[in-house]
Amino acid sequence: MAALHKRIPAHHEGAELDINPVYFREKSCEIPRYRLPERGVLPRTALQVVRDELILDGNARLNLATFVTTWMEPEAEQLMAECSPKNMIDKDEYPQTAELEHRCVNIIGHLWNAAHEEAVGCSTTGSSEACMLGGMALLWRWRARRRAAGQDTARPNLVMGSNVQVCWEKFCRYWDVEPRYVPVVPGRYHLGASEAAAMCDENTIGVVVILGSTMDGSYEPVGAVNTALDTLQAAQGIDVPIHVDGASGGFIAPFLQPDLEWDFRVPRVASINTSGHKFGLVYPGVGWIIWRAQEYLPEELIFKVNYLGGEMPTFALNFSRPGAQVAAQYYNFLRLGFSGYKQVQQTCQDIARYLSAEIDKLGQFELLTDGSDLPVFAFKLREEVTGYSVFDLSERLRMRGWQVPAYTFPENLTDMAVMRIVVRNGFSMDLANLLLDDLRLHLRILEHHPQSQMPPELQAKRHSFAH
Repeated sequence: MAALHKRIPAHHEGAELDINPVYFREKSCEIPRYRLPERGVLPRTALQVVRDELILDGNARLNLATFVTTWMEPEAEQLMAECSPKNMIDKDEYPQTAELEHRCVNIIGHLWNAAHEEAVGCSTTGSSEACMLGGMALLWRWRARRRAAGQDTARPNLVMGSNVQVCWEKFCRYWDVEPRYVPVVPGRYHLGASEAAAMCDENTIGVVVILGSTMDGSYEPVGAVNTALDTLQAAQGIDVPIHVDGASGGFIAPFLQPDLEWDFRVPRVASINTSGHKFGLVYPGVGWIIWRAQEYLPEELIFKVNYLGGEMPTFALNFSRPGAQVAAQYYNFLRLGFSGYKQVQQTCQDIARYLSAEIDKLGQFELLTDGSDLPVFAFKLREEVTGYSVFDLSERLRMRGWQVPAYTFPENLTDMAVMRIVVRNGFSMDLANLLLDDLRLHLRILEHHPQSQMPPELQAKRHSFAH
């Protein structure tokens, strides 16, 4: 496990930054990297020093690993700059920013077919925090039911697929909940409905169903899980709710698969989270969670805070954060409307389907998914290809700036190594064809220079990508 940032001693080699005299307007000097300088420098000098270091970052537009938005319109960027000084938590001082958050919650609730007149929910720093809040509500409601029945509350568990995002593992560890993982198997790379129900018992606080697995972009079957849990309740009397982790799919399914019942149309769905900074098309820093009705959000989790002269309800794991992302989310809702979001997401899916089809035609790969759910797909090398690995190909593509992750699947399929491509707003058909050209080029090079291969689980240590 990677360590946290460590303290660097002052005598450490490379602890000083040399400033280029061409653009340094003062006497030449060295700036310490890991301690505060004795004196400051001119603003343009500081800007140039930081920019020079950031040149080494990858090009965000060529990052096909991330689900996070990497492009917004200049008008949206201007609005975000104007709203960055506003503290989102200070609703008494910035009431209109709070009103924009309120509107966004209701817009999203309407997209997800919430039945109540006003959606119950809030913004967060991202979908991971939203997952934590959803999990806490499940846990608190389970405890209340058990205590009301005079039953033990010592051993809560949460059922989910082994392909879940790490935030759910963190939730279980931080709140002392037993994680019960449904393993992936060949041909089923995410949660299975009957398998999930079989792991539930009277201590299960809920089942997490992912609308868009980070492993391959596929949707987990919310409706089928609901049916399996109905069968469980009929047989054993155990009533288990569902939380839908729609980090990505929450902003895809309403536009591209409107007839798919995954949201509050499904009776057992208690809460849904999504990420505004993924397919919500906002830069990093905003997520959303909506509960079916007020009763699904326990009152004891909501704090009434007296802050700067006003009392406000708050349910969050953090406090201060900028209002920029919420304002940008509302901007996108106004700017695009339903038809605009649909056009953006449909374009992404069209490009994903095109790319997956072209990669399939190359002959060396086998598709796991093709972008039919999320505009995301995963593929692996066919068994007869032994002279190179997906890790070799990923490294060669990085030479041209492409960041296409290679990784192994979770426990039970750790011997299967795949690559995955996420198509986001801003990745054009022209870029897709440039990627295909480079892919063909590096495949030819690798086929002419075969290498001995380590097992996939060892090769996985060659890269830094993680879900």
